[in-house]
Amino acid sequence: MAVSRDLRAEAKRALADPVLFAALHRFSEAYLPARDEALAGVAFEELAERISAIRQHNISRVCQLADMFEQRALESGACVYRAPDAASAVEYVQKLALERGIRAVVKSKSMISEEIGLNHALAMSGIQVTETDLGEWIIQLAGQRPSHMVMPAIHMTREEVARLFSDRLKIPVGTQVSELVAVARRQLRSHFLDAEMGITGANAAVASTGSVLLLTNEGNGRLVTTLPPVHVVLVGYEKIVADMDEIVPLLQVLPRSATAQRITSYVSIITGPTEVETRNGRKPKELHIVLIDNGRVKMSKHPVFKEAMKCIRCSACLNVCPVYRLIGGQVYGDVYAGGIGSVLTAFFHSKEYGARIGEFCLGCRRCVQYCPAKVDIPELVLALRQEHVAARGLPATANFILRKVLPDKGLMHGLLRTASRLQAPVTTRRGFIRHLPLVFHEVSRNMSLPALARQPFRDRFEHSSVGSETVALFAGCLVDFVYPEIGEAVVSVLRRLGLCVTFPEVQSCCGIPAYYLGDRKTLCMLAEQNVRALAASDPRWIVTACPTCAVALKKLYPEVLSPDAGLALVARTISTRTWDFASLAHRLIRDKMKPVVDGVPATYHDSCHMKRSLGVSGEPREILRTLGYRLHEMKESDVCCGFGGSYLLKHPGISQRIMNRKLDCIKQTGVGTVFVDCPGCLLQIRGGLERAGVYLRVEHTAQALAASVAVSESKHKECVI
Repeated sequence: MAVSRDLRAEAKRALADPVLFAALHRFSEAYLPARDEALAGVAFEELAERISAIRQHNISRVCQLADMFEQRALESGACVYRAPDAASAVEYVQKLALERGIRAVVKSKSMISEEIGLNHALAMSGIQVTETDLGEWIIQLAGQRPSHMVMPAIHMTREEVARLFSDRLKIPVGTQVSELVAVARRQLRSHFLDAEMGITGANAAVASTGSVLLLTNEGNGRLVTTLPPVHVVLVGYEKIVADMDEIVPLLQVLPRSATAQRITSYVSIITGPTEVETRNGRKPKELHIVLIDNGRVKMSKHPVFKEAMKCIRCSACLNVCPVYRLIGGQVYGDVYAGGIGSVLTAFFHSKEYGARIGEFCLGCRRCVQYCPAKVDIPELVLALRQEHVAARGLPATANFILRKVLPDKGLMHGLLRTASRLQAPVTTRRGFIRHLPLVFHEVSRNMSLPALARQPFRDRFEHSSVGSETVALFAGCLVDFVYPEIGEAVVSVLRRLGLCVTFPEVQSCCGIPAYYLGDRKTLCMLAEQNVRALAASDPRWIVTACPTCAVALKKLYPEVLSPDAGLALVARTISTRTWDFASLAHRLIRDKMKPVVDGVPATYHDSCHMKRSLGVSGEPREILRTLGYRLHEMKESDVCCGFGGSYLLKHPGISQRIMNRKLDCIKQTGVGTVFVDCPGCLLQIRGGLERAGVYLRVEHTAQALAASVAVSESKHKECVI
């Protein structure tokens, strides 16, 4: 657990590793279809809600359940030790092994043993420890740590494993999976027979019976728990459930989410010790259960981070994460990988280290969609960043931009206007920047960045009092200063509907860039500014063409302004009146639209905030189809394009690779037009295509709708709306 790791350098090396990419790519391609098949006929959402509710309730009484479990386990004949931290857990197992004269230990897969560093400690005491799970054994031979919580060697190809076996075992080994498994079986058999202690983890500990549950796919788990005369179970407090009924949904969802199986090969429930057959006859078997805290009780009492205690360690979040499938868990993680791993690391090891790992999180929220325990990992990562910034502050440049420039509307807009005038020498005819210096250099190498608009939207907007009801337009930075034509399209459509569109000029940045960097203070300042600006004209609706801005207005502002009762009330009113453009347009004109495009093929990209935060995906598609576009759904239409706001600057290499995958999916459709509803996605996709020399039309849904109005009017036909 090296806090001094150079994570960016590690990420760069991982991105350049074709073998790692191939291994993770193959798995990510196969996982979702297999998962869908395994979940056929299963009410996943209902199961997930049930698991979430069970674990949420158990978190609130974790110490009480631990007391009950300890009592029942002792009654069954087991020995129970409550370890307050990693060191005490290791000390207990070390002392037990030395007192029993144990020199050989076999282990079934246990992430918590990795967490406490047990293998190294036992080896330092002269005790041989052999991992018997195939993936863990591979990792042990390679001298690495697991890269995945369920499949520890997922980052390695079978060719790599064959070379590893040949090198370490000094025998020729082929690349067929069956041969690799046969080699492992032969090598491990003697270890099972000679071992004097078996160590396992547990998927659950049942308080009402003192039982432990183990789910495994290899026979090694049964051998580890039955053959050695001493069995040690390592289990964290978060794994304790109240009774047997609560393990049923776990059995239903864990294998489906982890490995896309309907059920694991072996389901073992162990209650108390049994006798074991030895060379000298049958003897009582020892069962030691080590209940490990190591930050878990503290986490369970935290108002925000207790959410992470719901995690069932299935790794579904890793399996669908666009960042993980590029750099893997040995970079994106420590003992536990991914976004959830950064939160667990913060409590089990170091808040600073956890926050640094969490910087890889893109915030796309795809993990939330597939989590069987409904853990909101991106929000936990953001909370971790906020704690880190509150404790250590922002870097100097970020502090100046976020604390000085963003809240000062006049300064920010003045700087942008100045930049728009100075950019001419490096701007192409197509409206892109040729190259940029400093931190922007690597970004501009990967994609073509748009030039700032010569005239921002706020200067183009023409005020009018005509209209039956008032709609306030919240532009957002990209629409205002980069893509004012999107704002004009929104105004054109709404005014065509007979609405009075206003533009409160004192509005500023929505604050999401600051929020995603952990700067809650700046978000609060901008929230207050924008809430007051939007409330001044008391509009019927507030509309924005940026779903990220919509998330800020609808979800974040009421929460961050809650300490001020008056402002909170205004923020809640703003929230209820805020619409993303596609949803409002769909509501107002779905019965009035007439086709004006004759079956032109197009595709649609779902922005992360649009689909996963606002729950909007069907409305823009229905608008486009009604306009006459023939939509071809791209593969992975709802997977992030890699923009992520400041993520583009912090991790340009990762952003580019995610973007390239998105561009491949677009090109595979064979269409000439891509529609989006997020200016950030438009920037990323249009810039990537431009840099690649692929000239497809990339537009906002509002532009398609506004253009259809113009076309129908120019032909003197009945207007589309």
